[in-house]
Amino acid sequence: MTFLTLAPTAAADPIGDCTATEGAIVAVDFGPFGGTVERGCDTTPTTGYDLLHDGGFTTAGTQHDGPGFICRIGRGSGTQYPTPDEESCVLTPPATAYWSYWVASPGQADWSYSQYGAMDRKVKDGDVDAWVYGGTDVGGSTGRPTFTPDDVRAAGTGTPGPSGSPSTTPTGAPGEVDLTAAATWLKGRLTDGERVVDDGAEAPNYLLTTEVAYALAATEGKSQALGRISAFLAAHTDDYAYPGGAGRAPDAIAASRLALLVEITEADPHAFGGRDLVGDLADSVCPAGPESGEPTPGCTAKGDFPGAGYADGQALSVLALLRAGVTPPAAAVDRLTQLQCTDGGITSILIRPGEYCDGDPATTGLVALVLRQAGGHDDAVTKARTYLTKNQREDGAFTGYTGSTVGSVYATAYAAQGLRALGDTARADAAVGWLARQQLDGGGFGFEEEATDPALYPTPPAVLAGAGTSLVALTAKGAEPTASPSSGPATPSGSPTTPGTPAPYDGPDLKKGVAYLTSAANLKQGRYYTAGPGTARADFGLTVDGAFALAATGLNNAKLRGIVDFLDHEGKDGEGRTVGDWTGIGTPYAAGGSLGKTALLAEAVGRDPRDFAGHDLIAALDKAVCGKPSTAPDRSCAAKGAYTYAPSVFAQSLAVIAQVRAGEKAQEPIAYLESLQQDSGAWPSLIPATNDSDVDSTAIAAMALDLVGGDEAERAVGKALAWIASRQLPDGGFPGAAGNSVNSAALAVQGLSLDAEKYADEIADARTFLASQQNGDGGFRVAKEGQDGSDLRASTQAVGGATGISFGTLERSLAGTSPQPTPSPSGTVPQIVTPGGDTEGSSVAGGGGGGALASTGVRAGLLAAIALLLVGAGWRTAVVARRRAESGAGR
Repeated sequence: MTFLTLAPTAAADPIGDCTATEGAIVAVDFGPFGGTVERGCDTTPTTGYDLLHDGGFTTAGTQHDGPGFICRIGRGSGTQYPTPDEESCVLTPPATAYWSYWVASPGQADWSYSQYGAMDRKVKDGDVDAWVYGGTDVGGSTGRPTFTPDDVRAAGTGTPGPSGSPSTTPTGAPGEVDLTAAATWLKGRLTDGERVVDDGAEAPNYLLTTEVAYALAATEGKSQALGRISAFLAAHTDDYAYPGGAGRAPDAIAASRLALLVEITEADPHAFGGRDLVGDLADSVCPAGPESGEPTPGCTAKGDFPGAGYADGQALSVLALLRAGVTPPAAAVDRLTQLQCTDGGITSILIRPGEYCDGDPATTGLVALVLRQAGGHDDAVTKARTYLTKNQREDGAFTGYTGSTVGSVYATAYAAQGLRALGDTARADAAVGWLARQQLDGGGFGFEEEATDPALYPTPPAVLAGAGTSLVALTAKGAEPTASPSSGPATPSGSPTTPGTPAPYDGPDLKKGVAYLTSAANLKQGRYYTAGPGTARADFGLTVDGAFALAATGLNNAKLRGIVDFLDHEGKDGEGRTVGDWTGIGTPYAAGGSLGKTALLAEAVGRDPRDFAGHDLIAALDKAVCGKPSTAPDRSCAAKGAYTYAPSVFAQSLAVIAQVRAGEKAQEPIAYLESLQQDSGAWPSLIPATNDSDVDSTAIAAMALDLVGGDEAERAVGKALAWIASRQLPDGGFPGAAGNSVNSAALAVQGLSLDAEKYADEIADARTFLASQQNGDGGFRVAKEGQDGSDLRASTQAVGGATGISFGTLERSLAGTSPQPTPSPSGTVPQIVTPGGDTEGSSVAGGGGGGALASTGVRAGLLAAIALLLVGAGWRTAVVARRRAESGAGR
């Protein structure tokens, strides 16, 4: 039997052919195996995967997952490490011994975990990649390379910035933003001249309403339009900033935005809409974080403002206090400095000290403004300024995130505001010149360069940058508004949002989502998804995910039947593998999560899990329950009650659901799952338990215990849902390893729908967020901050999760459907068109990795916790494959 999938050896480009501006470098540290750090060069870089191989290295995947998981790396024709004696590479290696993937862009002085997997990461000239063997934690604070990017860059290049030399002023043509046209376009987006309402929605988008108000203050001063917006927000202060009701702390980002508007219009932030916005903000600062043992909902660390969610929320809260003449608590200002990375950039996520840090220009520009205003943090401000100068392109633009090559309007606008305030006028002017060239005919701005459609989100920051001001300095001058924003609540305009159970399909367009999932480009021959571009290997875990999504919606039962029959009839992929090869049933490597996931699909569509795919899956699950922890080198059992080779809470939960739905008691697996719940109500991502808290894992565990029932389970579910709700971000999304994660939002909808009446508003907001992440082809992005394009894994979770149907109750009858034609071995049978189906669609953006990945594992995160890197997955999409392993040993 062939256990490994080997990548072909490529002829390496000479290391000397790579320079500061041409080619990319990859470094592999063979130190743990008695070797040295070896470098390779690719003069025409495309992806991280190709860079590794074109640089002269070879790799091997695992028997279970194929080449998508890098299990071994060798140099040329030399030995690949770890050797078979050290790691069999049959299943996913342990979290303490795997190849981790690190990247550095031109000018970046420290390593970052790759936001995308090697197959998805688009490498550009001047980039440096590194592969390190060992272990790391979920937060990414350990296991970094012992060498710096500068140590392995092309000889003599130093640390060039994207535009050549950081000290060189950009040479982009000057220009001015047409402020009048922008203001006119923004006013045209208002409903009743007073509020922003998203397309297809009824409730106002308060955040964007404040953004429009800031822009109008910068362009028109105290105008009638600004007065109407201010009066509307005063009437809805409680709806926006005090969702918890009387006696509860305000939503920090909402209260700070309102307070800033009041301060900009020179009104009183202590008396707006019947609330003391500034006083309530100052009183709400978190006294401690989770380390205290008594965490406050919404508090990541001491000094946070509850509900701030992101660095910008924290920064705006501090700024609102400063502008009101109130000294912010020192811990609140210090939190901003804790978000600064070693290269001076500031991350958008409210991380804890020591966690993974990846800065971006927009956040860095805003936070630098606020720290400068607060005073006493000159070193941090200087580092931020250096980061901005190094990351500005020659044409004046800034990209939105590490690794991107596309100019971002939002990032350039905030960077320009920061640079101007810090005295870098020439650089700020160059940024504004670039913004001026991006302004569209109607006056609005798109998200990125060459955009053709204007959007509300990027336009107001561009207006402030074009006006030469910022939220720190902006003051509206001119005639007083016709309506007083401090006059107290007024009669609300429009239909107020009435709490209640949201409609099942509000939010994303599920019909388009299903069309994307079932397109010929994605669902091969209507039967399975592949493990990546150019491979005939099925990703069985992803295929089951797609089936779950189709079952949840009921929008294409014919395609669902095709998938189910393929699995049930032991259909073979292009490599001759069946779903049994994926589950490991009947072998020493049977994976409880994979067995449970397959059994659950059978149960959901009315098939017999005791006779599915040629096996009794329930008996196999029962056999997979661990009687005691295994001892090294055997890593099959994490604990008594765990399932074999089920290294995540997601895997444990799916297996429990499958057993309970089959009528099994599953007492020990249930007890083990219950024991993993933290005092906060959350569950960790990994098994054995780690100290992280994960929205995805908490949601699926809650679904499992809700199915189990009983007083104890009911209490656990209640705590879990309250914790999930406390993690919701202002835009309706939820934090995941990828940032503001589609995967996490979708699972949160499923979890919160267990008590849909109580959490109706949170569910509606999450569905709105999911709709905002859906692309024109029907697919979904991995995360709000991620690169453009639809991701198949994220799309399966978004489509199924948006329905709110729990895996514990998911049912879809296949009655009335017919067996789909069986393709020939050559695979030449055309895609079968069925009612509601679609024979067209976009190809998978980024491919898949298969195996024990999270549902968004195409760009699955730092495989620190899974033990090896999914080459086709990105680390921030799911912190680990074991984390919510929707395929493989997990999901």
